[in-house]
Amino acid sequence: MSMKWWTGSLSKQSIIAALSVSLVFAGGCSLLPDEKAEEVLPEIVPPQISKKPEYEVTTKTLETKVQVIGKVISTQEETLYFTLENKHLKELYVKTGDTVQAGDLIGELDVEDLKKTLRNERLAFKREENAMKETLRMRDEMEPLEFEEKQIAFEEKRQKLVDMEEEIAKATIVAPYSGTIVSVSAQKGDVIKAYAPIAIVADTALMTPAAKLTKTELEKIAPGMEAVVTISSVGNFKGTVKQMPVKTTEGNNGNNPPQGENKPERPEDFMIVDLPELPKDIARGTPISINIITKRTENAVVIPPSTLRNIGSRTYVQVIDNEGKREVDVEVGQQTATDIEILQGLKPGQKVVGR
Repeated sequence: MSMKWWTGSLSKQSIIAALSVSLVFAGGCSLLPDEKAEEVLPEIVPPQISKKPEYEVTTKTLETKVQVIGKVISTQEETLYFTLENKHLKELYVKTGDTVQAGDLIGELDVEDLKKTLRNERLAFKREENAMKETLRMRDEMEPLEFEEKQIAFEEKRQKLVDMEEEIAKATIVAPYSGTIVSVSAQKGDVIKAYAPIAIVADTALMTPAAKLTKTELEKIAPGMEAVVTISSVGNFKGTVKQMPVKTTEGNNGNNPPQGENKPERPEDFMIVDLPELPKDIARGTPISINIITKRTENAVVIPPSTLRNIGSRTYVQVIDNEGKREVDVEVGQQTATDIEILQGLKPGQKVVGR
């Protein structure tokens, strides 16, 4: 009976010991570092060689244009100015928008000093006239040379009076024709420089698009060329170049204004565009854009500029077809920012390779 109890007890102890050992090993395993997860490398894809763009050879109407910025002016307008220097503007009789008739007084300078001098010179000349009458009575008693000298001196004084009267007359400006005062650039009391603009009178029934041109633009544009006038918020209007700027060779001789910044604007200084119709009530000075078509080619064979290649004097393209790529020499014609005309070497429908 005792033997049986021991055997049973031993079995229970063995089980307990085995469980203890298992727990120790399990706990020990939790103390070891975790193994690193295997790194997953990205798949390496070899780079693809980019395919160059291909373009079809086409036909279109090709236009070369020159764009200029201009404004609306009147074909009959004139800048009014004084030719006297450093005089105060005594009175300005007009303002912008006024309607004037030919001969109406526009402005007047203060020339009281000149008028006072003229009065004194006239009084002095009265004495000269009396002296000349006495000289004429004594002519037979005088040497011919002496009489001639007195006569010359008398005429010089007479001419001096005429010159002063003309100078005083320059102190006023009048309207050269009937029209509207579209601009005033001086006011009463200003010190006026000779040829400085005072006012502009224009016939507002004769409005037209116009633009000043650079030397390069003058070389490209000619009368009769088609033009498209764009007026912001109004629209586009087709016309033709009617008149080119007139080059003046006149110097400043007292009747003509000087060249440079003081030179008044004239219609002759502008390129004029003739339009069949212009929007009603369009204001003088309205800014415009003008595109002049300097060359037009109908049904031109064209390719994009990026497809044209050059090596030295050789001009060619790469053509692609069923047989692959090949180089073809071409002759180039008209060129724009977006198209190049091909005169020889290509036909519509072919495909060319870009760069």
